[in-house]
Amino acid sequence: MPIRPLKRVRAPAPPDDFFVPELCEPEALLWLVLLAELLVFVLVLAEPLQPSFDWLRLALTSLFVQWIVLLSAALLCRLRPWLARLDPAPAGLLCCALVVGLTIGCTALADAFELSGVGAETIEPHRYLRHGLISLIMSSLLLRYFYLQSQWRRQEQAELRARIESLQARIRPHFLFNSLNAIASLVATDPARAEQAVLDLSDLFRATLARPGTLVTWRDELALARRYLAIEQYRFGDRLRLEWNIDGIPEDLPIPHLTLQPLLENALVHGVQPRAEGGLVSVEGRYEEGVFHLQISNPYEMDGNVPAWKGTQQGLHNIDARLAALFGPRASLSVERRDGRHYTRLRYPCARQTQQEAGAL
Repeated sequence: MPIRPLKRVRAPAPPDDFFVPELCEPEALLWLVLLAELLVFVLVLAEPLQPSFDWLRLALTSLFVQWIVLLSAALLCRLRPWLARLDPAPAGLLCCALVVGLTIGCTALADAFELSGVGAETIEPHRYLRHGLISLIMSSLLLRYFYLQSQWRRQEQAELRARIESLQARIRPHFLFNSLNAIASLVATDPARAEQAVLDLSDLFRATLARPGTLVTWRDELALARRYLAIEQYRFGDRLRLEWNIDGIPEDLPIPHLTLQPLLENALVHGVQPRAEGGLVSVEGRYEEGVFHLQISNPYEMDGNVPAWKGTQQGLHNIDARLAALFGPRASLSVERRDGRHYTRLRYPCARQTQQEAGAL
């Protein structure tokens, strides 16, 4: 019996991913009205010139075209969830057919009530063909524009996701290697604590791998960072002191995954590890007027020959790139040294609810 390849069934696109936008939105309606009025001027100016401009003709044509445009927008908006289940080609053809049908119907209605500006005895059948062709051309051009814009938006979102996943992949091995070094330092001195640290690391990576996506809640990101600090606490002991001032941060605040942990890791490696007496790492955060502010500070050695945070630029660039990709130009990451401490500050605008990537991915 010959083997037949399985027929590929296209999964229906969700309405939000359909190439025809929500035409009932105020901004979309405004653009449709403006484009329709521009078409009216073109149609009126294309007619033979008269000694005086026919304002009545302009008004009737404008009313006729706007009525067709608004009816078409309402009908396509109503049928949009059903049209989204079809392939783009048949969906586009069906949209054009609906617009042409409405145009011919409105033309017939205008002729029946003598609203076209001409008498019933002068009505010619070719007007229906003319109106149908004009509506077909205009709707085809507009739908083609919508389709190309949708494809460009999808490509842009795919490139953004690939870029973020690449940056995320750079962070995870860096975090793993440093955590394993912390555990290795405990194996000879305290095997019991080393075993517990391995269990903590296992729970930590289980949480990391079990949550796909780019953004998580502050609650989950903080839990991830605390597990990392529990591992480092085994190595540093009393040399590591922590100060938290984060009571004003909502638990459902969105934050890029693995943002807090690399910043804490840099603070420990460059602010606590080189000092025999250790040091205090302070974490402060707040959420004000739709903007999230986070500051992490640690001590540093007063050595003018050592550049700020030598060897950590890749991690900082990764976080800065992810913030810019997800939250736009208003997001920032900055560092500063003063009064014997090193400060890392990040800020970005965000909503309280956790955001989904594909949507302004």
